Amino acid sequence: MESIQHLQYPVQSGFNAASTTDEVIAGIDLTGKTAIVTGGYAGIGLETVKTFVRAGAQVIVPARDLAKAQANLKGVERVTIETMDLINPSSIIAFASKFLALNNPLHILVNNAGIMWTPLQRDARGYESQFATNHLGHFLLTVHLWPALKNAHGARVVNLSSRGHFASPVHFEDPNYEHRPYDPQTAYGQSKTANILFSVELNKRAQAYNVRSYSVHPGAIVDTDLKRTMSMEKLIEMGVVDKDGNPVHDISRGLKTVAQGAATSVWCATNPILEDKGGVYCEDNNIAALHTGGQDVSDSVNRTRFNAKGVMEYAINETNAKKLWTLSEQLTNSSFNL
Repeated sequence: MESIQHLQYPVQSGFNAASTTDEVIAGIDLTGKTAIVTGGYAGIGLETVKTFVRAGAQVIVPARDLAKAQANLKGVERVTIETMDLINPSSIIAFASKFLALNNPLHILVNNAGIMWTPLQRDARGYESQFATNHLGHFLLTVHLWPALKNAHGARVVNLSSRGHFASPVHFEDPNYEHRPYDPQTAYGQSKTANILFSVELNKRAQAYNVRSYSVHPGAIVDTDLKRTMSMEKLIEMGVVDKDGNPVHDISRGLKTVAQGAATSVWCATNPILEDKGGVYCEDNNIAALHTGGQDVSDSVNRTRFNAKGVMEYAINETNAKKLWTLSEQLTNSSFNL
């Protein structure tokens, strides 16, 4: 089994940063396949769902906001909407149990939903909300969906990360900001690093059952709900909207349309070129290279402005990945029955 470091190199994917979901799914038939997409009723999650459906898949969308999900997915065939809130463990377990009761295999799980740069909030367990939602919720969901993933005899898990992971490694001694000052951007960065590390360790443990895992930076897509906690002044400062509040699309800076932003998730979930390259971090419809620019791009505004590329070594470090797995099992009081 090759290490992630040896696999973390771009390949001849045939696509680029400007490629769309329709381009990367062309020629791929998902008829008879089942997918679950968290956050699949808005932004790039909604585009991912529609792309899977166009390719023939049956898609389940767990939703915190049922009314919004029903409105946004109205008329989309082969989609089932169910209730689930990633920050509520009991709702995650209930959703997974309902799915498992159908005795259907799960071929694709896209852990897409997330929150970004929120003020300090804690869940009922006292866990910081971005770490709890973006990582721990998806970890728990994947734990409980494991039997269905294994029974697919060829499944993929795609974890939505971000180049926001540049902002922070996982602070294993204090992941929930109980003993250090809270900062929304480093908290988001920590959760996105966790998404990558989870993919590394999940792939290592699950590939014996033909389950592969990948992490993804979709690009900077301002046409999503992630910006809801940011002021218009901040968005203009970052250069992602113009002075009139209109979204800026500029591939040279990684500012993508929704169809371009969802493409890498779809590529990771379906493209055969990745069959023996699980665990890797991907961007622009390719495997990303290791970032070699040091920590000088940790500022979120500069990351967007200068379109920093690659993945930090601490985010694919296999020792860190194992530590996060252990911590996640402890914090969720759950474990994979592999």
